[in-house]
Amino acid sequence: CITIIPVLQSLCGEQMVFPKPFAPLRIGLKPQTRSVVNSLLSGALAGALAKTAVAPLDRTKIIFQGRQQHFSHEAYRLIYRTYLKDGFLSLWRGNSATMVRVIPYAAIQFCAHEQYKRLLGGYFGYQGKALPPVPRLLAGSMAGTTAAMLTYPLDMVRARMAVTPKEMYSNIIHVFVRISREEGLKTLYRGFTPTILGVVPYAGLSFFTYETLKKMHAERSGRPQPYSYERLVFGACAGLLGQSASYPLDVVRRRMQTAGVTGHTYGTILGTMRDIVAEEGVVRGLYKGLSMNWVKGPIAVGISFTTFDMTQILLKKLYQLRYNNR
Repeated sequence: CITIIPVLQSLCGEQMVFPKPFAPLRIGLKPQTRSVVNSLLSGALAGALAKTAVAPLDRTKIIFQGRQQHFSHEAYRLIYRTYLKDGFLSLWRGNSATMVRVIPYAAIQFCAHEQYKRLLGGYFGYQGKALPPVPRLLAGSMAGTTAAMLTYPLDMVRARMAVTPKEMYSNIIHVFVRISREEGLKTLYRGFTPTILGVVPYAGLSFFTYETLKKMHAERSGRPQPYSYERLVFGACAGLLGQSASYPLDVVRRRMQTAGVTGHTYGTILGTMRDIVAEEGVVRGLYKGLSMNWVKGPIAVGISFTTFDMTQILLKKLYQLRYNNR
């Protein structure tokens, strides 16, 4: 997945040859509509690449978040045992459900972020310029909240597929049907509140950190656009900060989502936190799996932000070349 970054960078150079099938998609569209379409496509690709790259680590983290077992080097042994028992591709079990959720989630989140930046820029008088800190933070939080609200049931399904044996749920539709029939439709939104509360700082800090680092880089280097490896580093820093700040709520969300198959009953956010702390402690409970998140989070967010930016540049160059050749 990481090889897409230098490929996109090379494609965005002056010597690239643009394939014509892409061009008609954007010719004739109004600038604002074209911007939305480009953001949706770039966001979808960014999310798919990032999540696929870290899928084995993500699945293992979800399994341990839903258990009372201590998170340690045993998590990495679990990956190895899964590989020996079920084969290499089993490490990506549930990734189809992840893609069903991540592609629309990432597309909506990145597109919403671009639109919120435009709206807030116009409101605060920074149209076409880098936003000041508070609106910059607000744009990211609003984008994450918008995406989470529209795609939450898919996240619930993904969590269930990650923590259950493959015999229990045959496919994504089967998960929806069984949950609706056996636990009720309300179960599809179990853990929704901690999700939103966690998304606000996570998305806000992630976008804020990435945009801030790009702004500082441009001011100090004199280059308007950073190199691809610099974008990866900026994205990694953004992911590390954002996920660390919101991690306890992520654990609470997973516990509430997987309660139906783990034999526990969790009602409220505070009640879930209280149970986790009482049974496992603060660090080993609410921060279970954080060390793995420090590995996968920076990788995933770095790939995601970088892929989005590079794809945006590519699509704009495709349109410009096609427009000039008309």
